[in-house]
Amino acid sequence: MGAVTVTHTVVESPLGPLTLRADDGVLSGLYMTEHRHGPAADTLGERDDDGLPAAREQLAAYFAGELTAFDLDLRLHGTRFRERVWAALREIPYGATVTYGELAATIGQPTAVRAVGLANGRNPVSIVVPCHRVVGAGGSLTGYGGGVERKRALLDLEAGVPVDVPRA
Repeated sequence: MGAVTVTHTVVESPLGPLTLRADDGVLSGLYMTEHRHGPAADTLGERDDDGLPAAREQLAAYFAGELTAFDLDLRLHGTRFRERVWAALREIPYGATVTYGELAATIGQPTAVRAVGLANGRNPVSIVVPCHRVVGAGGSLTGYGGGVERKRALLDLEAGVPVDVPRA
């Protein structure tokens, strides 16, 4: 197996700049400014402003309220457990939310709520893999890699409310 070519592109969004990482041209990361658990800058590869055109187009359509489901190839790197959680996240419908407990039950491990929360927090492709749709018990907004204010903005967008988030 040869070396992986890693590149990145930066796109503007209502949430501020988004950095999209590609491994051999396949989306492998989506990070916001000051993203918790984001990669070190030196792991993003060369900048390619023309990279990942389908991801850039679909993100623009999502933020315009015209796209409710992403159709992108992804290259996610994680443990089997994390990959199961990330796959379950992709099944949460646009505009819906589930609790961490419900997500744990969905993957057949109802007592693994804390582990599900940790896997959710390590999601490398936020927005596309909609970890923002997972909320605390009773609907409380709990942690989000891009910040709780961005989580609220994404949930508002999906509810038809204009996105208005302070930029860092």
